[in-house]
Amino acid sequence: MAIEEPKYAVSLHEGACEVRDYQAAIAAEVSVTGDQKAAARKGSRLLAGYIFGGNKRRQSIAMTAPVAQERMGEKIAMTAPVTQTESNGAWVVRFTMPGAYSLETLPEPNDPNVKLRAVAPARFAVVRFSGLANETTVEARTAELVDFAEAHHLRAIGSASLAQYNPPWTLWFMRRNEVMIEVQR
Repeated sequence: MAIEEPKYAVSLHEGACEVRDYQAAIAAEVSVTGDQKAAARKGSRLLAGYIFGGNKRRQSIAMTAPVAQERMGEKIAMTAPVTQTESNGAWVVRFTMPGAYSLETLPEPNDPNVKLRAVAPARFAVVRFSGLANETTVEARTAELVDFAEAHHLRAIGSASLAQYNPPWTLWFMRRNEVMIEVQR
């Protein structure tokens, strides 16, 4: 069974990097603390609770991919080496909701930490990679993406985020991951 992914159009493709124009979407998100791995686990658990019936209607919502994770307050400069600074260990973990829903039709979360929000259409520079998405790998892929963006005169307007497409039991070499940075249209 196919898992729904956000809709986008590719405007530039070069190696593992792309520029994508994403359509508007609805997301459920939580703010959590910890290192990258702990925050992903904690945030995913809270969001899974919501989509598996932890809402006012006790309604299940189909899982989508990817699970996105972003450091709160981090900004990426496109003119210097990449340095990632943490904002008190705070992360936003996000699930995109299936396209059939709107803010009005999604059930209200039981957990007040789960927030529903509209996500505007946006353009992202993206680098795709397989394997484990540990902090060292994510930093290296972020640097690769910054180099790609600089080479194509793209201006970052958002933070780097990690998008993971597979459940945790997927073998490491079969995992699909992406680092994404919103860029000016």
